Amino acid sequence: MDFIFSNIWITVIIGVVSLAILVYSADLAVNKLTGLAGYFRLSTTFVGVTVVSLATSIPEIVSHYTASVGILGGLLDYKISSAIVLGANIGSDVIQQTLIMAIVIFIAGRLQFKRYFLWKSMGPMILSTIMCIALGLDGTYSRIDGMILFGSFLLYMVFLYYDERKHYNEEDHGFTKDGDIPENVPQTARQAIIDALISLAAIGVTIFTSIIVLQLTERIVSSTGLGGSLIGVMTLGVASALPELTTAITGIKNGDQGIPLGTLIGSNVTNPLVAIGGGAIISTYWVPGPLVHWDLPWETITGAFLWAILWFRNGHAGKKTAIYLTIMYFVYIGLRMRFFGID
Repeated sequence: MDFIFSNIWITVIIGVVSLAILVYSADLAVNKLTGLAGYFRLSTTFVGVTVVSLATSIPEIVSHYTASVGILGGLLDYKISSAIVLGANIGSDVIQQTLIMAIVIFIAGRLQFKRYFLWKSMGPMILSTIMCIALGLDGTYSRIDGMILFGSFLLYMVFLYYDERKHYNEEDHGFTKDGDIPENVPQTARQAIIDALISLAAIGVTIFTSIIVLQLTERIVSSTGLGGSLIGVMTLGVASALPELTTAITGIKNGDQGIPLGTLIGSNVTNPLVAIGGGAIISTYWVPGPLVHWDLPWETITGAFLWAILWFRNGHAGKKTAIYLTIMYFVYIGLRMRFFGID
């Protein structure tokens, strides 16, 4: 690795390739996990909020846990690694709430959110961001903070499961009364086991490439002098959001809005609670000022803005909404680079 680190261009090229492999392996895991969820008869919206959001958040989760183990073992710099993974996490959330949501709306033409969905999923999304701000104001995420975040996720999953059992309808997932099974859903227990093993293998590849990406990004931060959190927001954050974009577009093309809506919103609950919470439990994190003074508040504002638009328009999101969200993303990035480039 010393030879790679000695040349910044080789570092960048290998980093880009590693990011591509990371995204592909995470996307493969998403596809298999989605099919497994269908096998166990779970609605597409529930699958999006839980199973798929967890799967598409694999890059963020694995990056956090890899960094935390590296920090704990003294292999990674505490402050730089904390800034990178936190920046990637929060940057991924902001781009999902704004630019990626806008792209999905443009492709679909219009999205329809149920008001119950706004309370059940978007409310917790905004609340989780506010929790991250409150817990990070002292400049660290302690192990207690991590337990609060991760524990909140477990409680939310319990609520969603019991709510799903009350409202589940097989036809909503694509099954028919004639016995037709949706595409990619295993038809036998053997197929389900094979898909589960493929998912585990894909997750393993994701873990390996995440280690490489973290080390290379840390080197770039040291070489350029840019803030670790800014690098995370603009590179890892964008790449980490690609599985959500791919999954959402696939859902739209298949005529199903449950997966894209559940995935985009669910990921923004999973990322802070599971990735940041779990990582903080392992090693604790240093929290750069720009994250709590700009990134997290902006994420909260964009989430609340989207919620308000949908609530007062009876759940309809059209092209005007997509334009607003796109503008908000580029304003966020522009001001971030102008005023918060250094941690």
